[in-house]
Amino acid sequence: MFDEANIIAGLEIGTSKICVVVGELGPEGALNIIGIGQSRARGVRKGEIINPEQVEEDLRAAVFEAEQMADVEIRSVFLGVTGSHIRGFNNRGVHPVVSADREITPDDVEDVVKNAKAVNLPAENTVIHAVRQHFFVDGQEGVTNPVGMLGARLEVDMHVIHGHANRIQNAIRLVRGTTLEVDEVVFNGTAASLALLTNEQKELGALVIDMGGGTTEFVVYSGGVIRHSGVLAVGGDHVSNDLAYGLKVPLSRAEKLKIEFGSAVLTEAAKGQTISLTNELGLETKRVNLEHLQRIMSLRLEEVFQLIAQDLEEAGLTDYLRAGIFLCGGGSRVPGLVQLAENVFQMNVAPGHASAISGLTTALDQPEFATAIGLVKFGSLKLRKRAVRPAFSAGIKQAIGRFFTQHN
Repeated sequence: MFDEANIIAGLEIGTSKICVVVGELGPEGALNIIGIGQSRARGVRKGEIINPEQVEEDLRAAVFEAEQMADVEIRSVFLGVTGSHIRGFNNRGVHPVVSADREITPDDVEDVVKNAKAVNLPAENTVIHAVRQHFFVDGQEGVTNPVGMLGARLEVDMHVIHGHANRIQNAIRLVRGTTLEVDEVVFNGTAASLALLTNEQKELGALVIDMGGGTTEFVVYSGGVIRHSGVLAVGGDHVSNDLAYGLKVPLSRAEKLKIEFGSAVLTEAAKGQTISLTNELGLETKRVNLEHLQRIMSLRLEEVFQLIAQDLEEAGLTDYLRAGIFLCGGGSRVPGLVQLAENVFQMNVAPGHASAISGLTTALDQPEFATAIGLVKFGSLKLRKRAVRPAFSAGIKQAIGRFFTQHN
């Protein structure tokens, strides 16, 4: 029987599927995936809930499946969020050290972090993550822990990820409506990168691209910390829509054609080939040009990569990705996608695999489970800290409570 205190659940409410992953934190801090549940998502568009009733029904089915497999009762979840409203940017906080001996204390660190978080966000937005990058002491760069150093001016660079409070709260409320608690809200891109990247890759510099049904999230790590993040409201569903329009077929047929014959690059085998479409009686109704199908897909997927590449170029981060690029999400299953990404970014690209996690190998190797597995990993890191700081649990509940008080 599992120790309930060491059970962590991650929940991703995606555009095409709802996924619940259950993990257990071992005595040595090792994370073991013990259950997974999923259901087709209805009522979600571009990563956001548009029909709560349908989503709640699908969520209950996914939770039940995960509980059955893991043989535990899920009481709370780390909830993944996404959507075009989510933004990430870097901000610097400044704090003068006023003590007589100029020795920097933990209180000084707390104050400078608070100052970095106090950014001018739109009134309707809330901070999801505020990630410390590096401290500066009297202009000295790259300080990781300034406590005990002498200085008159303490600064910190932070990466702040924020989103529309009500849109995030809609997801929290829906989950709470199923009697589950929300431990913490996590940006899906952060979760995916936690699942896939080793510490060495984070240090060297890496880009994680999570391609879902309705959104594509991306996160850049460099020097061991998050440097950049973003969301595009474009995913696999848009490829299907393009095919339906370009091939003049119903959306459901376009989805099947994408899965059966799709490619992110134009293949030699497709040239001059056609696909025969039949009706329920087996009679041919239409012929589709395979080369045309693959070209439509290639153009849309290339556009997604080019938008990300342009964003990284503007942020001055392209040269920092020494570990390369890692793809995950259900959309990353398209044949030829790695080759297309390599053509666009001109660097090494690889399918992402969950790292430093054991358990259900089938789940660990599936790109569409990366985010939910990462949510569990995020939770495991919090649980380890809780062992050091017993007050953490109360802090989480207070933070969620404050979130509701502010935005109700």
